[in-house]
Formats: sequence, structure tokens, C-alpha cells
Amino acid sequence: MRIIIWHGYLLGGTGSNVYTRALARSWSNAGHDVVVLCQEPEPGAFDLGGAQVVRPPLDGPLPVFVLDHYGHANPRLLGDLTPAERQHFVDVNAAAILAEGTADVLLVNHVLLGAPIGASVRAASGAPFVVKAHGSELEYAMRGNAELCAWASASLDTAGAVLAGSEHIVGVLQELVDIDSAKVHVVPPGVDIDALAPQERGAALAALVDECAADPANAPRGAPGHDERLPDPGNAERLGSFLDGDRPTVVYVGKLSEEKGVGLLVDAMRGRDATCVIVGFGPARGELEERAGDNVVFAGPLEHRHLAHLWPLADVSVTPSIFPEAFGMVAAEAASCGSPPLVARHSGLAEIAAALEAEYPSDLAHLASFSRGDGEQLRSRLDELLALPSDRWRELSQASRRAATSRWSWAKISDRILEVASLG
Repeated sequence: MRIIIWHGYLLGGTGSNVYTRALARSWSNAGHDVVVLCQEPEPGAFDLGGAQVVRPPLDGPLPVFVLDHYGHANPRLLGDLTPAERQHFVDVNAAAILAEGTADVLLVNHVLLGAPIGASVRAASGAPFVVKAHGSELEYAMRGNAELCAWASASLDTAGAVLAGSEHIVGVLQELVDIDSAKVHVVPPGVDIDALAPQERGAALAALVDECAADPANAPRGAPGHDERLPDPGNAERLGSFLDGDRPTVVYVGKLSEEKGVGLLVDAMRGRDATCVIVGFGPARGELEERAGDNVVFAGPLEHRHLAHLWPLADVSVTPSIFPEAFGMVAAEAASCGSPPLVARHSGLAEIAAALEAEYPSDLAHLASFSRGDGEQLRSRLDELLALPSDRWRELSQASRRAATSRWSWAKISDRILEVASLG
């Protein structure tokens, strides 16, 4: 089967980027002919299973939902672009897809601008398309913007199917756009359950140190030449020393911004006889470092080659977001590594919690989540989790792994997407 994936951004870092490369790899490894259209300048740095990468021309601003650093592009908030600028981006990318010829499946990412691009391709060629709604476009760009919502509604009208990662995203879609509910299918993101698996602590720590030692050079924070998208320099020595002991470990992975609720975790770690590793980059890092105690270390952003060894070291993996989340990918990935997730119970994260609770022993099911923004309850849940006897913690670890393998493996998810595509 020939499959084209359109993705307007990179292949590393944020959720939709990881989603795109993982899906390309899964389909390629299954024997499909896969082409990915994206703006990744170094596709060879990622395992795509042999998928071809095409970079459409970018002769204007790159429409984004949250302003971030793109060294090769000029990012502009989607809502700040003129209609002409938006349409130009659509026209250029639709032309790039059409230049690749026919495909059995065309999957476009993000309701905007994926759906207008898919609609343009369909108008020109008659080819059906499937839209993946990731959530960031809905909350950060479309909510409160009637013009963008109307454009999305018109574009989705021509889609064969729309994928939503959770029931929460279905609800947001129905709130913001006029869409035929029969077109919408809940298909959660996937997890690489082979690469992300439980490990013995000593082996995991040694492998993490080796991966950190192989990191590209980066200047210290605050120094000229520092790249916030690269891991912090010195992580091999710092993490190796920090995690070498028998104190329990708490891990956070995600953007360092106010809406992610990281401050709740930093505050909750005060007075805990445990270590905490904060992974990620973002505008709140400086303020978070000032608030953190000496049992918290910041590593900068890490890749899955690191996280595959860090998560197995985590007695608890916390996702404290206070902003609506489409799903909660990092929590599912931590679960695959046998690290029990503790998530804020709302939006797509509530569906992660429900899946964990279905596997947990009934007397421990409450340890899967805490109320959004409730720092006291977060501290209480952490205390319970960190105080569990080893046999009871192992029950949660094994249950977390079962939840991930039974619900979120990429093999199952990628097959399900092709099933949905065939319906449209």
C-alpha cells in the first residue's frame, strides 16, 4: 500500500512530531511504501523504517499554534497570518503532495492546516484524505476564532474520516466545528512497546549515562551558543551521580510552561526523600529552577533514546498539566516502561487514568490520578506511591505495562488507522 503523510513541522520534540515519525516507521516496517512531507531539515537523524521524506518549499511564514524556535523557518501564529498567507501555505503544500502522485491513503496532520491542504488535494485529484486532530490547533489557534473554525468546518466536510486521540478531542471538535459525527473515530496515539520496556535498574542507569555521553555538544545554559532544544551539557555525569542510589525517583517529561503544571510537581517534591528529574525546555524553566530544591535536577530535552532508559528508573512518572490535553503520550510511554503514571485527571489524561485503573488492583486504583491543579492531592498521592512496599509497587508497574501493550502498541494503532481510512 502507498501511504502519504503530510506534516507541516519537524520530526522530533513535540507530540505530533513524534506521532508522525512513529507512524511512518510502523507502516514502513509493515511493508508499506510511505512518503512523509514535513519541514524536518535532518530526517536522517530519525528511524523512519525506510520512509521517504520530502520537504515542501517554505517561502513564507511557518504557521504555528505556539511560538517556538525554528532555526530554519519564520514561525508565525496561525491566527496572525493573513488569509492570503494561509492560502499560499495551503497551495504550496497541496502542490507538493500532488507531485508525489497517487496514494492509497493520504493522512494529513492537524485540523488546520491539514484539512484545507487535504481538501485542496481532493479538489484537484479526487483523492480522499484522513485528518488527524492533535488538539493543539483546536485549543491554541481555533478556540475563540470564528473565522478559523468556519474554515476548518468547510475543509473537514470533504474529509473521508477524522481521527481523534481521545473522547475529549471528539468533544472539542464538536464544540468548535460543524462536523458529521459519523466521520470521527477515536484512535489513540501509539507507543513503541519494544523500544520502551521495563529494564533492570543498574542496566537502565548505565545505558542512560552512555546515551547522555553521546549527546551533541551544547554550550551551558545562559552562555552564547546554548541550544535549548538539545540536552544540557554534562548530563552523563550529573544524572549518573544523581540517580546512583536507592532513593525513589520521580520523572516529568514535557514542555516547561505554566499550563503544563510543572510547578505543582516542583513544589510537591519539597521535603520528599526522593529525587526528581525534569525533562524538557520552555519559557518557565528559569522560574522553575529557582523554586526547585536540591532533590530536583533539570536535564533539558531528552530524546526517546534517553527516555527508554530514564523511565525504567522512575518509580513514578508525573503528568501534572492544568491545560486540556489531547491524550497524554508521555504517560502512556512511561507506562510501557513499567513506570506507574500519576496524571492530572481531566481531558485526554482522564482516559489514560481510566485505562490504568482498569488494570490496577482496586485498592490502588486511586493512585493513577489526582485532581487538576490540586497540589495537596498530588503530594498525598506521591507519598502513597513512594511508600509502597516493593511487591505492591511491582503490581502497579506490571499493570502499567499491560495497559500500554494491550491498548497503545503502534502495530495495533497503525492497523486501526488503515481500517478507518478504508471507511472513508
